[in-house]
Amino acid sequence: MTTTESGHVTEADRIEPILDLQGVTRRFGDVVAVNAVDLTVRRGELFSLLGGSGCGKSTLLRMIAGFEPPDSGQIRIDGRDMTTVPPYERPVNMVFQSYALFPHMTVAQNVAYGLRQEGMARSERDDRVHDVLKLVDLPDLARRKPNQLSGGQRQRVALARGLAKQPRILLLDEPLGALDRKLRERTQFELVNLQDRIGITFILVTHDQEEAMTMSDRIGVMRDGQIHQIGAPREVYEYPNSRFVADFIGTANLLTGEVIAATEGMVQVRLAATGTSIFVASPAPVSAGATVTVMVRPEKLQTVSGPAAVSGDANLLSGVVQDIAYLGDMSVYHVEIADGLRIQVAMANRLHTGEEPITWDDTIHLTWHPGDGVVLTS
Repeated sequence: MTTTESGHVTEADRIEPILDLQGVTRRFGDVVAVNAVDLTVRRGELFSLLGGSGCGKSTLLRMIAGFEPPDSGQIRIDGRDMTTVPPYERPVNMVFQSYALFPHMTVAQNVAYGLRQEGMARSERDDRVHDVLKLVDLPDLARRKPNQLSGGQRQRVALARGLAKQPRILLLDEPLGALDRKLRERTQFELVNLQDRIGITFILVTHDQEEAMTMSDRIGVMRDGQIHQIGAPREVYEYPNSRFVADFIGTANLLTGEVIAATEGMVQVRLAATGTSIFVASPAPVSAGATVTVMVRPEKLQTVSGPAAVSGDANLLSGVVQDIAYLGDMSVYHVEIADGLRIQVAMANRLHTGEEPITWDDTIHLTWHPGDGVVLTS
């Protein structure tokens, strides 16, 4: 692998795959936990498997580690078939949510455990432990026991132990789940910076969409044992490929309707709930008469004084404010557009004032550009 002098992985390396899964399937009795998954992870990237409980993400991670055998399919790591290779012979290591630290051992002994099992010489082992503890900013805590550490420090010890054997791939199974919100947010950036410095491929399993969006080069969104979409965080958020992905990643307003006209790059959709028409940019061809869902993110919507204030080809919907959530940096409004249809609007609180410009039962007019919507056909 070629790296720069700073240790960063080059762009050429990032294109080269280090992990390749082909048709990987795992069953538990009648339950298909992982269903014919194909996945390529690039060398040096931080890739996240994101999904709810029971979607198969942890089972997939355990198959990569070798803890679970696939019923079918192939797992290749760094070009070598690892499908039947035992865990201790794979160039991977795993960091668990529980950290799995030995309570009777010091920090240094915990980090050195795998190296000692491999028979590494004492002097080389001590040097490796010192280097990796310095890497995670814990060089002064080598003699402490796990019960003398904070949650964030224990997480870093587990990370150091995972890195000590210098794996090609580090697997992280919900590694920040036990941390409180502020510590988790800080640790996310620490992990990203660390991964960037050392250049090792990280594969992260998480149910936390914000965590995946913050940390990942790419995200694989899982459901029912399958990966439904793979892409950079911005791509998955802005251009989901299905209703499921749109609704799972962030908050989405999903408007169902019929395509009544389609031209190159633009479709006109009559909404089922209101009977009104909206325009949506669509690079993919959509046939007139098709039933589609239009996704619009809450932050894309803007308020205007009325229909006359809408310019160009912008869309317009009007409704009554039913609920308001004040979140400090922004306020979220639930607006009833039609009987049974509510949409959310997110507005930044830019003014330092107690005066509420929009309140309950107000009728407001909402507009957005056709390019800010996405047509979903599945």
